[in-house]
Amino acid sequence: MAGETGGKPLPITPEPPTQSLTRREAMLRLLRVGGVAAGAAGAAYWLSEQSSRPVPAAAEQARRDHRVAADAQHPSLTVVHYAVDKDSSAQAGEPRALVQQALQNLGGMGRFVSRQDVVVIKPNIAWDRTPEQAANTNPELVAEVVRQCRAAGAKRVIVTDVSCNEPRRCFQRSGIQAAARAEGAEVILPDPERFREVEMGGVALKSWPVFIPFLEADKLINLPIAKHHELTGATLGMKNWYGILGGQRNRLHQQIHQSLADLASFMLPTVTIMDCYRILVRNGPTGGNLEDVALKKTVVAGTDPVALDAYVAKAYWNLDPERLPYLQMAANRGLGTVEFDTLPVKVSQLA
Repeated sequence: MAGETGGKPLPITPEPPTQSLTRREAMLRLLRVGGVAAGAAGAAYWLSEQSSRPVPAAAEQARRDHRVAADAQHPSLTVVHYAVDKDSSAQAGEPRALVQQALQNLGGMGRFVSRQDVVVIKPNIAWDRTPEQAANTNPELVAEVVRQCRAAGAKRVIVTDVSCNEPRRCFQRSGIQAAARAEGAEVILPDPERFREVEMGGVALKSWPVFIPFLEADKLINLPIAKHHELTGATLGMKNWYGILGGQRNRLHQQIHQSLADLASFMLPTVTIMDCYRILVRNGPTGGNLEDVALKKTVVAGTDPVALDAYVAKAYWNLDPERLPYLQMAANRGLGTVEFDTLPVKVSQLA
C-alpha cells in the first residue's frame, strides 16, 4: 500500500507466503475489507506503549481534561467489526453490539464512568439527515452508550450538540433524540442563552463561546462519525469538537488545522467511540446521496484521540498525517500519537 511503513510481522495467522503484511497494513486491512482478511474473531495485537510529551502551559490553564488513568491491562485502541461480505445489508442491533464489544475490550464502561458522574455524550447531530445518509452519528450507537453510562451509575447522562442545520429537525430526523431518550438520557438542544465566553488558550482559538453543558461535565464521551470533508479530506473525532462552539464557526476554516489542534487541547475526552458503521466516503460533511455511503459495520474506540483519527483517515481515505497537519500539531502537544501501529490494539470480529 502506498505511503505505509515497514515493520515486523504481526503475531497472527499468516497470509499466504506470497504476502507479507506489516503491522500497519494488517490493521488497515481490517477496516478496508471488513476484517475478512484479518484473521479469526477476537484476534488481538499487543504492541509497544506510546511515549507522551509535555503539554504547553497555556493549554493547561484552559483545558477541560476528562481523561481517566492509563491502564496497562487494556489497549489504547480497539477495532470491532462484522465481516460485511456475509450480509451486505444493515441489521438492527449491530451498532449496539459493536459498542458493547468495544467497551468490553477497553475495560468496560465502569473504567470510564463512576457513580454520580454527570456524563455528556457528544455525537455528531449537525445535519438534517436520516441515519441512512451517514451525516450524523448512528442513533443505535448513541442509545447503547447512554445505556452503558446509566448501568455504570451515572447521575445524569446528557446528549447534546450544536447543530449546523436547524437543531430541532437535526435531533429528530437523525433519530438520536428518540433513541437517547428511550434509554433515559436528557437530550438538550442548543440554546443561544446557554453559551459562556471562554478563554481557550489556543493559537487560533483565543476567546470563544462554548455551550455550557460541555463545561460542566464530569465525564465527556466523544461519538463522532467517520465522514469525508471537503477541506480536510476527512472529519473525524477532533473535528467533532466544532459542535461544542457557538459563534461564527465558519471563520475557523481559515485556520482549520490550527483550530482543530486548539480544540483538541481544550477538550480532552474520557473515551472516543468512532462510528464507522456507515461512512460518508464522498461529498461530506453534509452528504445526502445514498450512493456516497459505504456500509462498513465497524466501531473504532480508544483513549488516544490522535491515533484514532490517524487510523481511520488512513484506512478509509488513505490520508497520512502529512495530509492532516492538525494530527501532528496535536501529537506535538502531547495529546496522542500519529503512529497508531505503535499502540496496544485489540481487534474483535463479531459473527
